Amino acid sequence: MTNYKENLAMALDTILAHKFRSFLTVLGIIVGIVTVVLISSLLSGARNELVTQVEDYGINNIFAFHIDMGPSRGRRSAEERKRKPLTVADARAIREVCPSVQDVSWREMAFGGRINISYKGSTLRSMEFMGTPFNYGTVANIKLENGRFFTASEDARRMSVAVVGPDAAEAMFGEADPVGKEIMINDRLFRVLGVTEKSKTSMIGGEGDNTVIIPYRTFQKLLPGNDMRILFIQAKSGLRDKALGEVESLLRVRRQVKPSEDNNFSLTTSDRFIEEFDSMTGVVAIGVVAISSIGLLVGGIGVMNIMLVSVTERTREIGVRKAIGATRKDIVLQFLLEAMTLTGVGGVLGIILALAGSLLIKVFAPSLPSLIPVWSVIAALTVSVGIGLVFGVWPARKAALLDPIEALRYE
Repeated sequence: MTNYKENLAMALDTILAHKFRSFLTVLGIIVGIVTVVLISSLLSGARNELVTQVEDYGINNIFAFHIDMGPSRGRRSAEERKRKPLTVADARAIREVCPSVQDVSWREMAFGGRINISYKGSTLRSMEFMGTPFNYGTVANIKLENGRFFTASEDARRMSVAVVGPDAAEAMFGEADPVGKEIMINDRLFRVLGVTEKSKTSMIGGEGDNTVIIPYRTFQKLLPGNDMRILFIQAKSGLRDKALGEVESLLRVRRQVKPSEDNNFSLTTSDRFIEEFDSMTGVVAIGVVAISSIGLLVGGIGVMNIMLVSVTERTREIGVRKAIGATRKDIVLQFLLEAMTLTGVGGVLGIILALAGSLLIKVFAPSLPSLIPVWSVIAALTVSVGIGLVFGVWPARKAALLDPIEALRYE
């Protein structure tokens, strides 16, 4: 143990004696570690937000839409664009026919310039405007900060009432309580019944904080012919997978899908959202590792080069150590520890810079999720020290094989 301590102390002394040279040597390693840790923090933060949101919606829920609604959705195919939307009749059939389903609700959305919402001259912009049945709040697990959701009677009677998100409330009412006040939607007065809680995330088709929700039948009267509809299917406790199979079979029959054809609709659960996100980010992670590996490789070559220079510069020192009894193993250990310490210090500096970068992201771009996972820190330290071990072998072996007599004569 004493030899290890002495060799480590000698390694640190050598690094401190050549601070600038040591810093330049491990600069590639620092850059590689910062890149890996920062990107992993962003991906981990995004995944954490996704998990939080799908858990908020309820782990027993199934989401149905006529086109793909996963995190990696991209350009729609011609076949997808031609698909017919899911209907309210589909939702009611699922509720009545599928024994593993507890309840079904839906959300119909309006896009574009069809909606104008204001309060005393304050116009709400870029909002998510939707119509839902009275049970949507329960099925989609919508929590209210203040007030209440509309009732079955208010929906059936096409009442002009609304529930708004916290950002929408603040934009129109400032610090005032919106409950009981009236807003103008397309020249029609709507009374605000409640305000939803501030959402933790808004990554997957969920209620953003700039939302206005009105009863479904009122929505139909206000915007006839709208058909952008997502079904929220709540399975009975512990029966989600069984409910998923029942819903898929029923929708295939109702939408006349042949046995040899793929589904012309999308069914998604919280697990599938997360799996798809992991698959998507896995490709990104591989790319990041490949790019950062270049920096780590450059750093490793730099370490090997500087260690070879160090062996040459300290030839007489190696000769003296051998003359007083140091074995080849001692010399190898000395130079390996020096290389590993050098790259380990580079790894620590990279982690510190990544932590600082993560904090800056939270301060200047709070909308970007950033969460540095412990595994990335451990992996960064392990890789950085491992680079020193791998690229330090040749210099250490060269030092150990020096003839002590020739080394002592070296000028």
